[in-house]
Amino acid sequence: MLTLVWIIQVISALLLIVLILMHSPKGDGIAGIGNAAQMFTSQKSAEKGLNKLTGIVAAVFIVCIFLLGFGIIK
Repeated sequence: MLTLVWIIQVISALLLIVLILMHSPKGDGIAGIGNAAQMFTSQKSAEKGLNKLTGIVAAVFIVCIFLLGFGIIK
């Protein structure tokens, strides 16, 4: 069981790196003050899906960290 959690952690870590690199840059510049840059832009469905997938993979990674770090899985 311990080996399975390690494998899931390594796969989720690599997948998390790839997913974060796939995100579009959000360099707003000076318009980032007060969310002025997001006033006229909308988030596309592909970006929303990528955000959800990144969140799920990050949650799996964090759960694996806790399971391995606190010695719950032996």
